[in-house]
Amino acid sequence: MTRSPKTLLSLGTVVLGLALVQCKKQDPVPTAAPPPARSAEVSAPSAQAPGALSDVVKARRPQGGEYLGLYLVDKKVGYLFTDLGVIPGREDRVRSINELHFKANVGSRLSERIHREERIYEARPGGRLLAFTIEQRGDGGTQTLVGNVTPSGISVVRKRPGLADETVSLPATKEVVEDADPVRVALLRQANVSGHMLDGTDLGTYPFDVTVQPTEQRLLSGVQVKVGKAVMVSEKEKVPVTSYVAEEGQVLEMEYGQTMKARAEPEAVAKRLDLVEVFGLTRVVLPRLLPEEAKGIPGQVKLVMENLPEKFQQDTYRQKYQAQADGKVLVTLSARAPEPKALKPRPLKDPEGGKNLETSIIIESDNPRIRELAEQLVGPEKDAYTAAKAIVAWVAQNLKKDYGASADRATDVLRQRKGDCTEHSLLTVSLLRAAGIPARRVDGVIYMVNQDGVPALYWHEWVEAFVGEWTQMDPTFDQAVADATHFGVGQEGNAEITPLIGTLKVVEVK
Repeated sequence: MTRSPKTLLSLGTVVLGLALVQCKKQDPVPTAAPPPARSAEVSAPSAQAPGALSDVVKARRPQGGEYLGLYLVDKKVGYLFTDLGVIPGREDRVRSINELHFKANVGSRLSERIHREERIYEARPGGRLLAFTIEQRGDGGTQTLVGNVTPSGISVVRKRPGLADETVSLPATKEVVEDADPVRVALLRQANVSGHMLDGTDLGTYPFDVTVQPTEQRLLSGVQVKVGKAVMVSEKEKVPVTSYVAEEGQVLEMEYGQTMKARAEPEAVAKRLDLVEVFGLTRVVLPRLLPEEAKGIPGQVKLVMENLPEKFQQDTYRQKYQAQADGKVLVTLSARAPEPKALKPRPLKDPEGGKNLETSIIIESDNPRIRELAEQLVGPEKDAYTAAKAIVAWVAQNLKKDYGASADRATDVLRQRKGDCTEHSLLTVSLLRAAGIPARRVDGVIYMVNQDGVPALYWHEWVEAFVGEWTQMDPTFDQAVADATHFGVGQEGNAEITPLIGTLKVVEVK
């Protein structure tokens, strides 16, 4: 099982992305032809003692890889395939393969995403990550990223159908061969381990920790067997992933919070999916309609919620929390325009140290096309809030709402000029940062009454900009101030909030 906890974390991001669909137009998505398979390059052998192999190779695992079915709220939505081993004929190299297939109905149409990673490492203990190939198809666009790693950095060639190849230079990564399967390494050593992983979506490197737990008894094929147990937490996702591994090395199950699980299955069973309808599965049904004042600016609404963990109950300028009986919490949502006296001229410093002004392979705020458009939209305007409103309005009016045009990069959104709430937010944040305005994406739920007439909260994404104080804005619905029907629970497409999907409840509207 190679990098399986991390692969499941990546699934969390995909689940979140598919849940953020209520703002999308349900048009058919053309089936993209899969790109030709490409193998990561293998560099020349390095000097090492014969037989000096990493513990990740010594750990027991099923020969030929393994399949796990993926379940969201007990519904089958996809599967994983993972494998790891020494490359035949190259005993000094290890290949790790991870494939994620996700498939679900979104409204009236079918959405599918395929994410495949192949990574090459030195086989020695502490062996370096040398190269990787990442293939993405379906929702989010089709592209292949071919990376070669050096001690000083990473050179990535981005290949997309019908477009010229692009080369991106990234900082060096600390990932080593043991990080390819840290759970099995920890169980083999019977010791906690820490490491780093290069994320397959944003290509950032994030630390993680794996903690070994006491062994447990599990029922397998009608027989009680002893299984190893380990919990992995990534600094990016911050969601514990618990893995149960049989003595012979097979991963039996992984738990991602209370919402998602991966279960060992034969290949044919793993690939047999339920075709879940995401809208009905992930929405939060309300006991009654929200009052009209929730939609005004200023506006306010109060909701009594269940299954909202304490870590999400942090008071902000928009959201206040008050504990109730039986674990319930009263959430007060409010919306107002920023205080005129607080407004400042751009460019502004990021009150959080600079991360909300950073560029990345996804945000691309330093891209010449992004910077040029930002300059055109804001012109000589110095007031940050006025400039931010101009950017939000332009995105709202110039991006066609089209679910079939999903894209994972800001420049792709700008080129296509269409997309859903995630594309609207991604491009807006990119333009805001290019204009010297700290900004970030906000994930949460928004109130809507769909065609079935049921009032509910649907997963959605919008933005937050610092214009002298933080203010939330919604480019999908052209709101210079996101109204009080928005309930934010996370940032930047982070899968940390995914365990809320299918568990969060609203029991009263006040």
